[in-house]
Amino acid sequence: MGGTKTYRVAIVGCRSRGRAAAVAYHAHPRTEVVGLCDLVEERRNSLGELLGVSARFSDIDEMIKTVAPDIVAVATGTAFHYDLCMQVLEHGVHVEVEKPICIDLEQADRMVAKAREKGVITAVHQQGRTGPAMRAVKAAFEEGRIGALRYVTASDKGYYGGFGLMNIGTHLINAMLELTGPCREVTAVALAGGRAITPEDVRHAPLGMGTIAGEHITATLRFDNNVTGTLRQHRRDTIDADGDAIEFHGEEGRLFWHENGTAFWLPAPHYIPRGGKADWIELPTQMPEHYDPARIAGEPRTSVKDDYCFVDEFVAALDEGREHTSSWLEGRHVLEVMMGIFESAAYRRPVALPQERRDHPLLRWRREAGLGAPEQGPVGYAEWLAAEDERLRAFHGQYV
Repeated sequence: MGGTKTYRVAIVGCRSRGRAAAVAYHAHPRTEVVGLCDLVEERRNSLGELLGVSARFSDIDEMIKTVAPDIVAVATGTAFHYDLCMQVLEHGVHVEVEKPICIDLEQADRMVAKAREKGVITAVHQQGRTGPAMRAVKAAFEEGRIGALRYVTASDKGYYGGFGLMNIGTHLINAMLELTGPCREVTAVALAGGRAITPEDVRHAPLGMGTIAGEHITATLRFDNNVTGTLRQHRRDTIDADGDAIEFHGEEGRLFWHENGTAFWLPAPHYIPRGGKADWIELPTQMPEHYDPARIAGEPRTSVKDDYCFVDEFVAALDEGREHTSSWLEGRHVLEVMMGIFESAAYRRPVALPQERRDHPLLRWRREAGLGAPEQGPVGYAEWLAAEDERLRAFHGQYV
């Protein structure tokens, strides 16, 4: 490791993702968790006891002034990202935020501008892009194992399409960008109740993930160098954890990345079951030499190694005075792709990126149809989905 400084870290939000981030920072030899902040005392106490952190707060400003962190990790619901990140930036500290970066491009633009003004290094916690599986995929690609890249496919876990896009789609798009570079154009189709979406199908997402539309979304993405891709966010009856994956198709082979931390190489452009010319070969993955599983404190998530590598990349970025691989600039571009998908599905046309208009395209679509903002539904995903099924049955007359 290039530096010697130990970076002080404060966590905002001590639930699921905050716990995962805190455990990763606790495990890394160059970062120390020095403060925890959550409005719920039980949450901050539980995480504090796990990691041995006694500095626990309910107020962000008080925490930052008291513990003087180098990094603040904002691991709250998406609806709170913008306000909390802007509050943290006032202190001039480096900041990372859980994915997606925020709920619309107007917010993202202001966040990026404020971070530049303060001269801080930023990141969106999209851990898969710097995890060991993606490192193995990138190394194989750079070694020329699949030749020139020509096509990318990304699949989903089966959430309601628009929610899945804002939730898991962020990881898939960001991971794609590691090999494809920036997306230049999107074309998308979105269905709700078996029909093309209408302005009435625009909904507030569960878990505060902004404004969405579409149960089943299929998007075609255009990159440079004649590379295209397909992103699928299709609702299924049950969530399939194994569905979250990307295939990179090259002229001479294919590479496969899975969210569970595995990577594979097919040393031929096609695979034919029973008698194919080649079979998939698992690629070896490697963690940084300083990784110590004993310091993970019993974290059960399969993403724990990815979280650790995300932290390792943050340490390297701070040491070198450069952007994190998953910086706010990249996080904003991921959001541009997602907003482009919604816009293309709504207006039935390709959308060039980055967009000139930065307001939310689905809310714009509703305004143009003479409609106001959609009604707020249940916050929990299961409850939200049940209410959405009832709405679709009433609106479309049937549910397909």
